[in-house]
Amino acid sequence: MSVQLFFFYTFAVITLGAAAAVVSVRNPVHAALFLVLTFFSTACTWLLADAEFLAVALVLVYVGAVMVLFLFVVMMLDIDIAPLREGFVRALPVGLIVAVIMLVEMLSLIGVRSMEAVQSVDPALAAGMSNTEWLAMTLFSRFLLPFEVAALILTVAIIAAIPLALRPRLGVKSQSVPRQVNVDPRQRLRIVKMRSEAPVRGQSTEAKLGEGLEP
Repeated sequence: MSVQLFFFYTFAVITLGAAAAVVSVRNPVHAALFLVLTFFSTACTWLLADAEFLAVALVLVYVGAVMVLFLFVVMMLDIDIAPLREGFVRALPVGLIVAVIMLVEMLSLIGVRSMEAVQSVDPALAAGMSNTEWLAMTLFSRFLLPFEVAALILTVAIIAAIPLALRPRLGVKSQSVPRQVNVDPRQRLRIVKMRSEAPVRGQSTEAKLGEGLEP
């Protein structure tokens, strides 16, 4: 067994174990951390396959941005785990059956495609470039129009998500900046003057405060 094949099996086992832990652990924060380990192990597998761009994109985009957002949301929200896990045992047999069917279909498809596929030369190696350089040259020369169309679609989706998230909601406390700015300063502070006389012995605290206030 070569060193590259040994590391491939090692990263594959770590990826499968971390992916199983994502759906099996009880704490959502732990599940998110196991998902980070899954992404990182998958990126190491991409590096072994000479796909440096996919590995770096997986670490930067998913581990560095998406998972940080997931962890922030999970830790900020007070999630009640008990209702989320209700019915998990009842749905487990159906989920296992669906998972086994999907696995058999994927393995069958991979086996059929591998038998029909013709061994081809890596275009990056044939061009004398690295994987990242060849992908950039191809993407911004031959596939520039599809790339710009995809960017336009994503931009439209972001713009459409803003009015959907900012729609008026009833029963939700929100901050009104114009109302806070236009508040009269005299309504924010009330000055109370009290006499500095010595209190009479035997008086209650309420009586002392009542006598000390000026109309």
